[in-house]
Amino acid sequence: MKEKLYQSMIELTNGRWSSSLIKGFAQSNLSKKVIPAYIKYFNIDIDEIPCHVHEFLTLHDFFIRSLKKDSRMIDQSESGIISPVDATIETFGDITYDGIFHVKGKAYTLYDMLGSTKIGKEYENGKFMILYLSPAEYHRIHAPVDGKVTRQYLLGKKSFPVNKWGLAYGKETISGNYRLLTELQMPNEKHCFHVKVGAMFVNSIELTNKGTEWRKGEEVGYFSFGSTVVLLFQEGSIEFSKEIGPGKFVQMGEKVANML
Repeated sequence: MKEKLYQSMIELTNGRWSSSLIKGFAQSNLSKKVIPAYIKYFNIDIDEIPCHVHEFLTLHDFFIRSLKKDSRMIDQSESGIISPVDATIETFGDITYDGIFHVKGKAYTLYDMLGSTKIGKEYENGKFMILYLSPAEYHRIHAPVDGKVTRQYLLGKKSFPVNKWGLAYGKETISGNYRLLTELQMPNEKHCFHVKVGAMFVNSIELTNKGTEWRKGEEVGYFSFGSTVVLLFQEGSIEFSKEIGPGKFVQMGEKVANML
């Protein structure tokens, strides 16, 4: 009952008109006035920002803010795979032989996530990780590992919230949301998917690296609102770091796994 009610309320409010209204406000000069309150509400560390807060002309500009140089330490180990974002690790683990992985008690399939049974089968028995960015976080996205881009495509249209309530009660929260998928060939010759999942209302995922090569730690894009990154790894390609766990907050650059 609770799940059906939640989904009904989200469907009523998550339409094109509401998305346009919120996006329009965030990109308007009027939104600049709410930035101080936004910073206070989310307790954002402004010492990391390379300019004065008053220099942001809109709330959207603040959402996609950059950070001071060297404010994030990038793991330099040869086999290390890093978190591509500042985020909370919602969960991580094994993908089954038939392509299923579980998030907040809900089952998802690789085939829905990747939009292809053929591609999904390449990741059966692999590993997955879900990283959630709250609206307070640094919204720029970085490369988790050195890699050659082998596939890149868009799927989905609308987006359900990707917070803990959305993951628990939403309808196809991850596999049905608007998302930009990038597959990389890693240095160990195995492949991984870097899936950028759109947030409710504002389906805006911008790429800043449109080339065919990614370098670990470099910026590759940004979200215009809080969202989620899903990492998928082929069987026998990685092992997770013993330092991580569900609910742990990680900064971009922290090691979350090692290539095998």
